[in-house]
Amino acid sequence: MTFAVDAKRQPGEATLDRLERDRFYTQLGRTGLRISRLALGTVNFGGRVEEPEARRLMDHALARGINFVDTANTYGWRVYKGHTEEVIGRWLAASPSRRDEVILATKVGNEVGPGPNDHGLSARHIIAACEASLRRLGTDWIDLYQMHVVDHTSSWDEVWQAMEQLVGQGKVRYVGSSNFAGWNLAAAQESARNRNFLGVVAEQCGYNLVTRFPELEVLPAAQAYGIAVLVWSPLHGGLLGGVLRKLAEGTAVKSAQGRAAATLDGWHDTIAEYERSCREIGRDPAQVGLSWVLSRPAVTGVVIGPRTEEHVDGAIEALEKPLSEAEIGTLDDLFPPAGGGGPAPQAWIS
Repeated sequence: MTFAVDAKRQPGEATLDRLERDRFYTQLGRTGLRISRLALGTVNFGGRVEEPEARRLMDHALARGINFVDTANTYGWRVYKGHTEEVIGRWLAASPSRRDEVILATKVGNEVGPGPNDHGLSARHIIAACEASLRRLGTDWIDLYQMHVVDHTSSWDEVWQAMEQLVGQGKVRYVGSSNFAGWNLAAAQESARNRNFLGVVAEQCGYNLVTRFPELEVLPAAQAYGIAVLVWSPLHGGLLGGVLRKLAEGTAVKSAQGRAAATLDGWHDTIAEYERSCREIGRDPAQVGLSWVLSRPAVTGVVIGPRTEEHVDGAIEALEKPLSEAEIGTLDDLFPPAGGGGPAPQAWIS
């Protein structure tokens, strides 16, 4: 799915015609909800992106057609947990119509306090955390309420009882998951089906050229159950965003730490060849990495974590300019899939 380029449209102008809308937006799994294929991730808001710039980023993304904003109740932890939801809440409150324009997603499950019930997926914590998120976001409802982690101490009957209550009260529209294994998705859906509940409609997972393990079971399970796949860390923390060039220039920020830094030594030669290939086709490595993820059949959308408006525009360009089959083949040679490729168990026995 590509986004048609309108030469007359300048960044910040929302002038999408019907064809462009059909290409830029897609359905969230088996639901009728339409979301932009790019979601504005807000993990950098607070500590890396201060509130004035965060608000400009959200304004810019919405004006460019990105209607999906993804956050979590723990984001903003560099300031304090919940800070990011408050930033988004103040941004939503600044315009009377904005809440109706935005598909808003947040998460529950990670630790938000020191108490023994301040984490996990107990009915008590799910409901209390949802109420707290609604207050911070300044909204009456959450479009996609995502389980941030699997909680093996809470039964699916307990989880769905809590989610059914929130949906019935109109506080949550849809339920999603994050960082689930394929069998977790299957167990969740079979339990929801037994309760005549819609269950999980979207799974958010880490997936990129370096991390292709979701192809074995997570992506096939999501496809089998009609679950949307929303990808986080499509550039592996900046490793696929031109890290070697940035390190040489002294401009590396995110890619000089965390996941990218921890992985670089083992992937140095492959990343060097990747960046050389990107130069040959005249594309920015970050755009190539995003385009590859967006080209995967099971992938519904990508959660981007921009720090500047230029990062937003670059992600849109990656969507506008898909890779050729030859370019995808080159990337598969550089970053081969796990095992023999394809889903498990064939990937292991081929």
